[in-house]
Amino acid sequence: MESLSLLADGLATAVTPENLMWAAIGVLLGTFVGVLPGIGPAMAVALLLPVTFGLEPTQAFIMFAGIYYGGMYGGSTTSILLNTPGESASVMTALEGNKMAKKGRAAQALATAAIGSFIAGTIGTMLVVFFAPALAGVAVKIGAPSYLAIMLMAMVLVTSVLGSSRLRGFIALFIGLTIGLVGLDMNTGQPRLSFDQPLLADRLDIVVVAVGIFALGEALWVAAHLRRRPLSVIPVGRPWMGRDDWGRSWKPWLRGTALGFPFGAVPAGGAETPTFLSYVLEKRLAKKGHEFGSGAIEGVAGPEAANNASAAGTFVPLLALGLPVTATATIMLAALQGYGIQPGPQLMTEHPDLVWTLLASLLIGNTLLLVLNLPLAPLWAKLLRIPRPYLYAGILFFASLGAYTANQQPFDLFLLLVFGLLGLAMRRFGLPVLPLILGVILGPLMETKMREALAISGGDPAGLVDEPLAVVVYAVIVLLVVVPLVLARVRPRLTPTEAAADAPAPADQSDKESVR
Repeated sequence: MESLSLLADGLATAVTPENLMWAAIGVLLGTFVGVLPGIGPAMAVALLLPVTFGLEPTQAFIMFAGIYYGGMYGGSTTSILLNTPGESASVMTALEGNKMAKKGRAAQALATAAIGSFIAGTIGTMLVVFFAPALAGVAVKIGAPSYLAIMLMAMVLVTSVLGSSRLRGFIALFIGLTIGLVGLDMNTGQPRLSFDQPLLADRLDIVVVAVGIFALGEALWVAAHLRRRPLSVIPVGRPWMGRDDWGRSWKPWLRGTALGFPFGAVPAGGAETPTFLSYVLEKRLAKKGHEFGSGAIEGVAGPEAANNASAAGTFVPLLALGLPVTATATIMLAALQGYGIQPGPQLMTEHPDLVWTLLASLLIGNTLLLVLNLPLAPLWAKLLRIPRPYLYAGILFFASLGAYTANQQPFDLFLLLVFGLLGLAMRRFGLPVLPLILGVILGPLMETKMREALAISGGDPAGLVDEPLAVVVYAVIVLLVVVPLVLARVRPRLTPTEAAADAPAPADQSDKESVR
């Protein structure tokens, strides 16, 4: 009850007309900047952070919360409309959201993303309010072996369970893991796959990789087929979600929230793993699973909810431990320190007014995001009325701008072209994109956690399974791999009589004539 009382005091401070104005300005600015391809929420917050410096701390936090949630929604907008994820956590949204847009359901994809973001962000913020200290204590106890096991399970699910071809899935995963190796070895300092190029000493920026594979690869693929098969304008479709869309979205919203928040609350967590797991879960549970890969609304609703719930969960280690677990959280930590506030165990007792105002501002910013952007979903969808040659020309421009802005290095434009050609080749030979992106994102994290676990155990491989959670996850991995193989082997084969009975009846002569 004390938490509710303190939150009510924070809301009372944040809902004055002037403060609501700053929150609305923050949401609009964050959305407009986040909509630019290649610019995710972290970059949107970093670009707009100086705007808050001249304000009072309370007003700055309120505007900052609006920028934060606006930038996140803007990133999902580009993923859905332009197939251009602004950050790694938006990759899953692009997979199904862009397919929905091409089928004339862009408004529905944007709407389910907005509503799912609102639900997940609100529930996540309330969980932070009530359970931040306790959750921070639990999160610290989850070690490197468990992280390693969870990331390995995500790879197994994507390549062995969900893919239509295991071979192609493993080829794509191998390519992604290889790309993730580029850069200096964190332990020895030796360059790996850098080809004596100093600009490859750092890890490849995931924004450049994702924008190249998705946006530039798609644009090159479309350009290669323009003369062979002229492309029409993408239809916009009806502007609002129907009853069926609501029925198919509300459970993924809740499941995505339940998956995303714990991953955000653990130090060194992030939104990539829960969004991948949410996509996997929704594909397994969906009644219309055959629609996945061609525009399933569950594939947008679940990962978007997981993304925003994870974003809310990052406030647990940030406020309770002073540990930023994402790039956006790092920028938020810098903003807090700019006002002389050092997050940590004593934060809620030393600066209670600012903390509760910040949490209340997150609720307000999340609400304003829904109120302002849900009516704009049909307007954003009308961008697809632009003829695709002109649309993809604009995508190339903004993709190049986003790739250059990531590190402000012209060399990144060359990398963008390389990954664009790789994306084109993958489309040509039918290689799935998801395992490649998963390998690029989780490969370096897996290496770090494996080395950390082995260092703690003194090099003993048993250190990889010395946590109960890790043992449980490895058991699940074994079941995921073995059970389908066993079922395929013991499943009774059809007898010749049964096979003939199940075979389609031959067409009669009239049908053959009609076919001719």
